[in-house]
Amino acid sequence: MLGLVVAEHVFLTHPDLAEGWLSRARASVVRASTLASVAAELGLGQVLRLGKGEELSGGREKPSILADALEATIGAVYLDGDLPAARRLVLRLLAERIDRLPQGPDPTVDPAVHDYKSRLQELVAREEGLVPEYVCDESGPEHEKLFRAVVRVGGAVRGAGEGRNKKAAEQVAARQAFEALSPHPAEPELAALPGTDGPSLVAPD
Repeated sequence: MLGLVVAEHVFLTHPDLAEGWLSRARASVVRASTLASVAAELGLGQVLRLGKGEELSGGREKPSILADALEATIGAVYLDGDLPAARRLVLRLLAERIDRLPQGPDPTVDPAVHDYKSRLQELVAREEGLVPEYVCDESGPEHEKLFRAVVRVGGAVRGAGEGRNKKAAEQVAARQAFEALSPHPAEPELAALPGTDGPSLVAPD
């Protein structure tokens, strides 16, 4: 529902811009880091009910928990009210960020350029008519989990990466695959992970 409202607003306010830019702009606004920032500004973390473990480990400031809490709040408004009510809340919280996005198709100046999952999906669909497939596993104790993701295109492994959550690991894997498949890689290659065909990146904590 959140993605729907943002996509609608982006399309209605920027109908003349390319579809790829609109897709990346939407992704930039609804990504976890943006939602966590908005939740922090609202002080949402201070009113959450947390278990003892999360409380002791600083759960009120964890981006993943804050992002989920904001999405849950929007969902609650939708269930208690209706779609127009939820739309008003979403736009009240995010419209200013949407309006600040650079209005141009050049991905090098677009903050949504870092959403490599969307960029990879666009590239693979355009060039090969396929959809990337992700496989993710996790290891480590509950408070210090490490996620490792692999992305396949047409059955072949094209990228792998690690992160502190599933989304981060998949983004890293997607970036590796995008840079391997794109005719214009965005970053220089780094050392390869065992079992992959290209450079390996690790998401920051």
